[in-house]
Amino acid sequence: MNDEIQLISDGDGLAVIGEPAAVNRFLVAEGLSSKDLNLPRLGAVFRAGSATAQAGSQLAANSGRWVKLTEESAHKVKQFGLMESKTPGVSQAMVGQPGAIKSWLQIEKAPGAMTTNPAILAGVAGIMAQVAMQQAMNEITDYLATIDEKLDDVLRAQEDAVVADMIGVGFDIEEAMTIREHGGRVNEVTWSKVQGTSSTIARTQAYALGQLDGLVEKLERKAKIGDLAEATKEAESKAQGWLTVMARCFQLQDAIAVLELDRVLDVSPDDLDGHRLGLKASRQKRLETIAQTTERLMARMDVAAGTANAKVLLHPTTAPAVVQSREQVAVAVADFHGRLGIESGRQSLEARAWGDAAAEFRDKVLETGADRVEASRRRGNETLDRAKSVKGRISSGIAARALRRRGADEKAE
Repeated sequence: MNDEIQLISDGDGLAVIGEPAAVNRFLVAEGLSSKDLNLPRLGAVFRAGSATAQAGSQLAANSGRWVKLTEESAHKVKQFGLMESKTPGVSQAMVGQPGAIKSWLQIEKAPGAMTTNPAILAGVAGIMAQVAMQQAMNEITDYLATIDEKLDDVLRAQEDAVVADMIGVGFDIEEAMTIREHGGRVNEVTWSKVQGTSSTIARTQAYALGQLDGLVEKLERKAKIGDLAEATKEAESKAQGWLTVMARCFQLQDAIAVLELDRVLDVSPDDLDGHRLGLKASRQKRLETIAQTTERLMARMDVAAGTANAKVLLHPTTAPAVVQSREQVAVAVADFHGRLGIESGRQSLEARAWGDAAAEFRDKVLETGADRVEASRRRGNETLDRAKSVKGRISSGIAARALRRRGADEKAE
């Protein structure tokens, strides 16, 4: 297998497995950045079982790298035509550089034992899920480091007991991840410290979502511009804090999932694939719940900003403040969505300047005035025409009467 490598995809990432030199040549040729898959850890687990001992040994002898599937990398991988395997959600292909051909081509032949073994595929998919979640955790760490206030400062500002509980279990989870990094596995002692923490994290996340919904409800009850300005300013000051809490919760939930997969791999490898799929579905559901709540907040902020822009002429100071608060929340939500992988397509909404509104109002007044002048002119002309007609009729009547009187006088004489 000197010039052959195996590609395995779970829809989120790509595993490139083969001899180190071949794997490196493939990644360089395709311009893909990657992370280590730690295949020796997986190989050690499967060497313990007689049915997969040979495949496990083969796996441990190879190099494995993980590539995050972005729009660009997915397009590059698509050319190799990965085929669905018997493992749900996992596709694969064998590629190589036969002969003097420099480009990598799909190999149309029966793959080796490592490729066809369902346990090996499930194990690789499990490790891929762990690497993907660790990558997401690192991105959230970067997000928390870029906000104006540090994570610890934001969390200390929250006096709620449920947030304090989350901070506490976070220390236990971080300790378990450190032990795993150094020991290569999650033993019984380490697992006992964290196995009950998921409920605390879920409760904190639900609480943070409820606080954001509370901001939405306050905005819905405000109609006056002054009240809207206060409500949007409160949303601006508090939304970032609760987004930070939710990001930290999501990060800890990913860490728990990584630890769970290690534990299942040690205790019950046959259950690994089902547990992986369950964690993926649960994670997606959390993302959807978070997206719905943050979108409700932004929808209400949009309504408030629209109302303010419509009344900027009467409220030249408070109306722009509403729009500014909306913009600050929109930036915070968009950054939060980006780090968690939630798609967002919102656009900036500029505050209408008082001068622009006044100019528009002036134009409308002038346009209305011109219409009125034109109408008055038309009415004046019509009145003048009617007056001339009446005057003509009166003059004709007077002349006729004068003629009749003259005729009567003549007869009398």
